[in-house]
Amino acid sequence: MKHRSTQDMQMNLSRRQVNAMLLWAALASGPTKATAQPTEPPYRVMDFDWVDQARSRPVPARLYWPTVATSDVSVPLVVFSHGIGGSRQGYSYLGKHWSTRGVASLHVQHVGSDAQLWRGNPFGVVGRLQAAAQEKEAIARAADVRFALDRMLSDETGGLGAAVNRQRLVAAGHSYGANTTLLTIGAQIVRNGLTLDCLDSRFSAAVVISAPPFYGEPDLAAVLGKVSIPSIHVTATEDVIEIPGYRSGVDDRLAVFDAITNPHKLLAVFRGGSHSMFTDRSLTGGPSLNPKVKVATADLALAFFDLIFEHDGTALARWQTTWQSILARAPRPDSAQTVRMTRARTSPSPAFRDVAPDSTQGRPA
Repeated sequence: MKHRSTQDMQMNLSRRQVNAMLLWAALASGPTKATAQPTEPPYRVMDFDWVDQARSRPVPARLYWPTVATSDVSVPLVVFSHGIGGSRQGYSYLGKHWSTRGVASLHVQHVGSDAQLWRGNPFGVVGRLQAAAQEKEAIARAADVRFALDRMLSDETGGLGAAVNRQRLVAAGHSYGANTTLLTIGAQIVRNGLTLDCLDSRFSAAVVISAPPFYGEPDLAAVLGKVSIPSIHVTATEDVIEIPGYRSGVDDRLAVFDAITNPHKLLAVFRGGSHSMFTDRSLTGGPSLNPKVKVATADLALAFFDLIFEHDGTALARWQTTWQSILARAPRPDSAQTVRMTRARTSPSPAFRDVAPDSTQGRPA
């Protein structure tokens, strides 16, 4: 019994020593920090399931709306068109980035060329993609954009439509969506002596990402000659579309840019990359380059908005310095003209001058 009692005393002493050490360690480390509570994102996401009764065509859309918006502040709005096989859920990095910084983004889904193309018999995918690239669907997509903007600005969205700044409406899109954007801002095609005109004059600027050529149109200048609003074009040296029958490389992006005669245009070309790195896909184009290009593209659009709406080229100049290492060609407006317009604040849009990089920066492939 005596041996057992001594053993118990030693064990109790050991426990007290351990407890004392734990207490000391806790006191030495200071007060315990409260667990950080998750914060609400600075934007709201809303889905709309609109139907254009006149065309018997659904037009789903997703809206990214800045929560910082107040009743006394009008909100710029981007209407975004996805590439072939996409949906309203796509390009979320752009919607989140822009709405976090006060610019709403409405992502339109085009049911004739959306994610449904990937479903069904896998041996029929190529045929479905080629059918979706036909002229009829291209025109329908432009009509989708017009219809979605109509609905967005109507009473259907409550007070949101009334809060949109009608003077700062931007058309934007990637790949097939870039073609949709160009049609929306004035590109024209002539068929059987008739001009197919999808212009929506409510837009005052455009963001054109990886625009394919207008297949079958030998004279791009004739197609794009009527584009009359400021536009910024984004691509990469390895920006290649591989759809059978519709292969297209970066030279086609540059040809689209060159064919627009309106001088209010800028071009940014990233070095390397891929066509699909501008989507939400996270690895394509390189695991290191991909996230950089996403942030750079989203920020470039905002800097472009500052330039054309605020006549302030500061953000664009800062952007160029920040991302110079991944650029093959940088967008630069005429600095003297930007200064004059920043002071005057009278002209509706600045003149631009796109400058190719010096030899140390390289050239697009």
